[in-house]
Amino acid sequence: MLFNAKSFKSFLFLLFSPVFLFAQTGQIKAILVDSATAKPILSASAALMDAKNNTFVKGGQSVDQGFLLLSDIKPGKYNIRFSYVGYETKSIDAVEVLGGKSKDLGRIALKSIGNVLNEVVVEGRVPAMQIGIDRKTFNVGESLVSAGGTATDVLANVPTLQVDQDGSVSLRGSSSVKILIDGRESALAGSDVTSLLQSLPANSIDKVEVITNPSSKYDAEGQTGIINIVLKKNIRTGLNGSINTSAGSYDNYMAGLTLNYRDKKFNYFGSYNFNKRHMVGSGAVDNIFKNNNSEISNNSESSRKGNSHTIKAGVDYSLSDKTSLSLSGNVSIRDNNRGEDLGYRYFNHPTLSGTSTRTSRQLEDDLGYEFTMDFRHQFKRSGEELTANASYGRDQEDGTNVFLQEFSSGTPSTGRNNVSSEDGKNINIQADYVLPFSEDSKFEAGYRSQIRKSFDTQFSDTLSVASGSYLPDYGISNDFDFTSTVHALYANYQGKLSDKIGYQVGLRAEQFNLNSTYFSKDPTVIDKETKASQDFFRLYPTLFLTYNVGDEGDKIQFSYSRRVQRARGWQVNPFLNVSDDMNRRQGNPNLKPEDVHGFELSFAKTFGKVNLISSAYFNHTNEVMQPYVYFVDTLSSVTYSRWENLTSRNLSGFEFISKVNATKDFDFTFNLNLININFKANEAYNVKASNGFAYNTNLTANYRFTPTFSAQVRGEYNSSRVMAQGKMNAMKGVDVALKKDVLNKKASIMFNVRDVFNTRKMQGFTETPQLSSNFEHRWMKRMFTLSLSYRFGSQDLNKSKKRVSNTNEVGEGEEY
Repeated sequence: MLFNAKSFKSFLFLLFSPVFLFAQTGQIKAILVDSATAKPILSASAALMDAKNNTFVKGGQSVDQGFLLLSDIKPGKYNIRFSYVGYETKSIDAVEVLGGKSKDLGRIALKSIGNVLNEVVVEGRVPAMQIGIDRKTFNVGESLVSAGGTATDVLANVPTLQVDQDGSVSLRGSSSVKILIDGRESALAGSDVTSLLQSLPANSIDKVEVITNPSSKYDAEGQTGIINIVLKKNIRTGLNGSINTSAGSYDNYMAGLTLNYRDKKFNYFGSYNFNKRHMVGSGAVDNIFKNNNSEISNNSESSRKGNSHTIKAGVDYSLSDKTSLSLSGNVSIRDNNRGEDLGYRYFNHPTLSGTSTRTSRQLEDDLGYEFTMDFRHQFKRSGEELTANASYGRDQEDGTNVFLQEFSSGTPSTGRNNVSSEDGKNINIQADYVLPFSEDSKFEAGYRSQIRKSFDTQFSDTLSVASGSYLPDYGISNDFDFTSTVHALYANYQGKLSDKIGYQVGLRAEQFNLNSTYFSKDPTVIDKETKASQDFFRLYPTLFLTYNVGDEGDKIQFSYSRRVQRARGWQVNPFLNVSDDMNRRQGNPNLKPEDVHGFELSFAKTFGKVNLISSAYFNHTNEVMQPYVYFVDTLSSVTYSRWENLTSRNLSGFEFISKVNATKDFDFTFNLNLININFKANEAYNVKASNGFAYNTNLTANYRFTPTFSAQVRGEYNSSRVMAQGKMNAMKGVDVALKKDVLNKKASIMFNVRDVFNTRKMQGFTETPQLSSNFEHRWMKRMFTLSLSYRFGSQDLNKSKKRVSNTNEVGEGEEY
């Protein structure tokens, strides 16, 4: 239902009435100058270390006029080390940072050491895992086992995430997760984010944020949460960049160039990446049809080849010390060449006997582009900020799919030629405002509109037995047009009930509309258009409660959120997908969104060199969307499946993540996730109640033999788990990697082996009243990769700078 103006005004009043929040972070600022000349030093490095254990927290570099700002710092005491080429390292210890406050260190004078130009090295690596109020951040820039791979390989190596044989990403046992790139849903993905992830180079990714119970600030979509992929963006002063290249088995190659130039007001950045990938897989399926006890089995060998070119360029402009504007654009050109050869065997079948061979070839060309504008303004009040974003993207895909099946028993051959295309557009507009009231409270509010439009078309020809030629098959030749819109408003309030108890309460309102039209190409059909629409207005509340245990930063946190999982374009598209003509699949225009209620209780603790977080969670989901086998043709044995709201589901579990810095040179990260899944019975779809326990675990270990030579080993195990109509068997795998820094650490050589023992494969079975099916799929075999990375650049722009007058000094009370 649409809400009227009166209810909308009432809702706005309720939404923006201040309600709750957590303690704020603080910041440190300073100006770095030469002790003799008082000239500002640009690109000097600062390393922020925890005063208790001297572990690295974050780093930064001085920019215009030597100004340095370290923001988003948790309250506490820190040691800071300042360094620059040709200068002595200077340390300031026990700097106390207060929530919501700016700590001004004033001028920091570094002493020149003359003509000695040896680089000053600050020991300390970016932590592999960081735990925030509402997210876990995994810094994957140093992931060796993913080097030379793609974003899919990176996500497969992030604790709590799993990637299946098709590249589909799951979080805590569910693939209904929202995947963002730089905080936004990328239009470059079109209707297939998996394809984009498989073309995005691993070396372009800086970190991955996993948000299992997002606040109302974030899009409510994503059943089990949000995965945000943060791309690298070089912000160092001067001209600098990097070159990356890799070569792997099965003719996998990758190369990329990144450039960045920064001066007083502008920061220019750009990159180009080329990826030639080849995934070699295999599979087997054994179908037993219960009505006549017949059996059809097949074995397959598959090949997925593709070339992709990704170009990104942009500029950041500082209108003032407090206001900045960014413009950027992305272009993605991809092609996919998929082939599969299947061998069939028939037993006790009413019409088929002996064997047959089936060859399938699929070609796709994809062009996507996206333009983005970002605006940021910081007000005089510390922490008060307005940000805005607008983006437009388009993705176009054209493809052909051809298959031919020939029988040994004299049965006529069957074949099909499909021509399809997709044209999608994505518009995103949003604004966010933060207003701090005090050191312990602040108010956040924002607005977002997202519009997705897509026009898909398919034309199919089938081989005629009588004529031996291909004739139009109008039953699956059609067009599909759909538009989905989401308009959202949100508000958060954070505060403290006591010195130890903090809270945040938020409310997000979303108006969702989906309109679709199905066009038949059959000339004999009179009414060629079939329309469908959905209209939902929902409120999504969120609640966070945090209790600080002691003074060590340890905390217990409870959170609740209501979320939604909406159908994607291919899930509502009623096209009969005949890429596998024996297993035809289609979407459902009337598919309802899943309604999700999530609860989580977490405990974060630091024991010296050990950081850990444990979480107990529970999700209840109504209107679960899954493919449903609704018909099996007893003569041809073709199965037909359609997306339906099959059942409701309870998912509960326990997650444990621990990062251990055993020694200066050895650390490891361990993850264990215990999951219990319960599906409710639904007689209308012959879905039986099912309950199953599953778990997955992984261990990533890093060892540094010397300052320039290191190794990484990762192992994972995913246990068997139940599905609404079957079960998935266990899967395991091991990856190893070596890295050697050369040329004074300006270059790195990496060698890795993914799936050392060749054990990663998906196995399981599907059970319906008509069909019993066992399957096995492997999407990629063991792979060896050799990679080279070279970093270059000049970062000293001080020679052209004039002495800074006293009017440019940072005063004690000034805000940045």
